[in-house]
Amino acid sequence: MEGSPAFDIVQHGHKDLVQAIAFNAYGDRCATGGVDGKIRVFNRHKDGIWRLCDNWGAHGGEILELQWLPPTVYPNLLASLGIEGRVKLWAEDPSAAPGKRFSSRAGNGKPVFEIRSSRYPTRSFSVKHDEVTRCTYFALLASDGHLTVYESEEPEQIADYTKIDDFQACTKPHRGEETCFKVRFDPNPEPCYTALRAGVPQDALSLVVSGMQTVRIFRTRDTVTGSFGAATRAREFYLAVEIDAHKHLVRDVAWAPGNYRGYDMIATACQDGFVRVFRIDTPFSHEDGKTWSVADITGSGKAEEGALASQTAHSRRPSQAPSGIRAELDKSGTHGERNSTGLPGQIEHTVKELSKLDSHRSPVWRVGFDDDGQILGSVGDEGKLMCYRQTPNGSWAKSSELGMLRTRMAAPSPM
Repeated sequence: MEGSPAFDIVQHGHKDLVQAIAFNAYGDRCATGGVDGKIRVFNRHKDGIWRLCDNWGAHGGEILELQWLPPTVYPNLLASLGIEGRVKLWAEDPSAAPGKRFSSRAGNGKPVFEIRSSRYPTRSFSVKHDEVTRCTYFALLASDGHLTVYESEEPEQIADYTKIDDFQACTKPHRGEETCFKVRFDPNPEPCYTALRAGVPQDALSLVVSGMQTVRIFRTRDTVTGSFGAATRAREFYLAVEIDAHKHLVRDVAWAPGNYRGYDMIATACQDGFVRVFRIDTPFSHEDGKTWSVADITGSGKAEEGALASQTAHSRRPSQAPSGIRAELDKSGTHGERNSTGLPGQIEHTVKELSKLDSHRSPVWRVGFDDDGQILGSVGDEGKLMCYRQTPNGSWAKSSELGMLRTRMAAPSPM
């Protein structure tokens, strides 16, 4: 292991290329997934040195994606996706000896949770944990563009995961066509205040999905379904906005944390060599009679109480609440592609391209924001890491560049 004042170079120990890497929320734990199908977890100790915590065979082929669940979920959980299309959840055993923290608890390399698509392999996934409700959400995007979202109050228990929605998020690709799919949850705890003012529910789920050359943002709206005369609250995803600025494959997509600005930002990495940053707004009317008070923004005032009372009165009449079958038929195209059709709860969204960055001058493969949404990073085909910052006028500009150079051994000069 070598070090420098700027960064550490860690020998990862994989027998093949490293395909995925993920840090936990504290930045002191790192997981790497290789083409060899193995996961290696490293811990950063108080002396600043990274040491191997565990190493096990997780998948039969290359590992595509890794994601840590929040440290507030105990025990520590790590999710992985393999080329075979299976999403697995690994739990740490804190009482186990170093080197067997994850593999021993799972029982010789077996995950505590595993799920896969019934027809097409999963190509991307995302996890979101709600600290208020203690619910965990899994979004799985299959190779045919179909998206499935699961919910659970106990992340480690497979029996507690229930499906809350599934639909066609992207157009199904043609046979033999090169494909690329990505799905990411909104990392912010709740929608931005302007979205709440426009009518987006405070507990709405938000997703950005990229498939081939299209990027779409989906949000949930509240619906009411009935079963045996009892009304129940449900959530359904709808298409909030579609970004059609790409003419080549979108390799990666990222949603920026820090929506305190009053709008959301999406960044994409494209095969054409450009990193694009988009601003997502939710227009609202200044003549709606609302103020900027918390009660008006979140809908927690008397108006909401009256709406809930009215909804409760309707729910007491079985004929007013649609059945579960009827609710499925009322969805936009049932399990087909979702559209914004003006149904109640579907909020208008607008998109604006803030920047189109060509620093790489080669295909871009990865893009991501820091935890505050202040720095944007991207990696291209040339192997360089580019960092960007937002300027006062809202656009993004390159701020730094990092490249790895191989040192050559030179023969010592004669004295």
